[in-house]
Amino acid sequence: MGLDVYDLGADPDILPRAHQLLADDAQALLVAVRAGEIKQTAQALPGLIQEATTAAHADLGRDGWGLLASLYRTAYDVSSKLGYYDLAGLALARMDWAAERGSDAVVGGIYRYMRALTYLREGEYRTGERLVRLGLRTLAQAEPSREREVVTGQLHLGAAVMAGRSRDRGRSDGHLAEAERIAASTGEAVNVHWLAFGPTNVAVHRVSVLAELDEYGQATQAARGVTIPGDWPKSRKSHHYAELARSQMWTGDLDSSFQNLLRARKAAPQQARYHQTVRETYSGLEAARRQLPDSFLSYGSWLGV
Repeated sequence: MGLDVYDLGADPDILPRAHQLLADDAQALLVAVRAGEIKQTAQALPGLIQEATTAAHADLGRDGWGLLASLYRTAYDVSSKLGYYDLAGLALARMDWAAERGSDAVVGGIYRYMRALTYLREGEYRTGERLVRLGLRTLAQAEPSREREVVTGQLHLGAAVMAGRSRDRGRSDGHLAEAERIAASTGEAVNVHWLAFGPTNVAVHRVSVLAELDEYGQATQAARGVTIPGDWPKSRKSHHYAELARSQMWTGDLDSSFQNLLRARKAAPQQARYHQTVRETYSGLEAARRQLPDSFLSYGSWLGV
């Protein structure tokens, strides 16, 4: 419902609160998703989207459209983490629609980064790379700022993973190098659009890229040099542990792999339960191990596999 009424104008039955109150709630949902609180966010989101939709149409100001774009982004985050990819695609289209009305080139760049990730999941790497290039051109229209640099760096990280899946190490190394250069300037920028960009994210993506290149031994070795900051989003921690578990499984380090699956669950239980890499790695471990401890069987029951 919340995604469907985007173009109907202000709802006469809704009296929206002041912009700052809506913005505070939208920010809280961004934080909640990154803390792994997916179901709670999904419950609060539809009503807030409808309220913000009315506020944006009533005011027609840039801030209102930007707030609505942020909520559509959260709708994408929730639906993609739960595996509802059709709904995630719709949320992204709405995000682009609101960003255009707010004339926000940085949010437009984020939209293209997230849309590129949908093609990454579908194996359409060339299309994803085209979206990255379009995102970089879109960001070039924004005023120079740390915010613009952070989103630019994140686009390069997304492109590095896509190049890795295409087995193009030269191109993936080039994107990682550019992201590393930008991160040296921005520093850790966890809270900038909640992309968690910075030197840590570059290091984590290097692990992911090596795994995509089937260099699992190198990936696990690179992971030893990664130190996760205490303020890093739990959702990002969980994703990293899942990626590392996959690499350790392929190197035959089954015990360490399972320990990282446990870490992925501890960091963000709701996300880990639906995470494709967690499920695939668990299935691989199950096939490889002849004797399964009770903790392993319990994990499988929790996953529902």
